[in-house]
Amino acid sequence: MAKILVIEDEPDVRNNLVELLESEDFDVASSENGLMGALWAQQYLPDLIICDVMMPEIDGYEVLAALREEATTATIPFVFLTAMADKANVRQGMELGADDYLTKPFTREELLGAVTTRLAKQQAIAQQYQAEYKRAEALKQRVQELQQYIETKDEVLQQLQQNLSSTVPKLNIAINILKNIAPGAQRDRCLAIIQTACAEEISMLSQLPYSKIFTEELSELLRQCQITNEET
Repeated sequence: MAKILVIEDEPDVRNNLVELLESEDFDVASSENGLMGALWAQQYLPDLIICDVMMPEIDGYEVLAALREEATTATIPFVFLTAMADKANVRQGMELGADDYLTKPFTREELLGAVTTRLAKQQAIAQQYQAEYKRAEALKQRVQELQQYIETKDEVLQQLQQNLSSTVPKLNIAINILKNIAPGAQRDRCLAIIQTACAEEISMLSQLPYSKIFTEELSELLRQCQITNEET
C-alpha cells in the first residue's frame, strides 16, 4: 500500500484529499502547515507528497527545497496543489524539482490520475535501480571469483615450478644413463627412478582443485575479460 502525505492548510481541502485517497486504499497522513509537513515527511517517508503552495510558517516551495536537500526525502515524488496556475509559479516549482501540479479546484479523476502516474513512474525507477543493483552484485561476485582464480593459479604455478625444479634433473640423469647401459639391474633402477618421479607429478596434479577453478561460469568470465593463453 502506497503512503501519501498531504500538506494543506485549508481543513476542508485537506480532509477532502484524505478521504478521496483513503477510498482508493492509500495509506494517507496529513499536515496542516509547511513546517510540520516537512518534519513529518522525514519521519513518515511517504511514497508521494501532495503539498499546497501558499501556507503559513513556510510555503510549499520552501518545503520542497528542504526535502530535496535531505538524502532520505530527495527522490520522493512531489505534487504541488495550488490556485495559482500561471506559468511563472509552475516554472518555479519545476525548477525546484516538483514532479507535477494540480490546480484548485480539481476533480477526483485529475487527483487520482496525477497520483497513479507519479507512483507508477517512481515504481519503474525503483525496479530499474533494483535490477542495476543486482547486476552490480553479480559482477562483484564474478570479479571475486576471478581474483580467487588468479590467486589459486599463481599458487599452482609456484608449486609446479618448485616440484619440477627438483624432478626434471632426476629424469634427465636417469634418461641419459638408460641410453648408455644394457638391460639389467641398473637399468631397472633407473626406470624405477623415472616411474617414481612421474608418479609424484601425477599425484600432485591429481590433487589440484581444477574442477573448482575451471567452472563453466568462470570460463565464461575469462572469455569476457579476454584472458589469453599467454596470461595463464
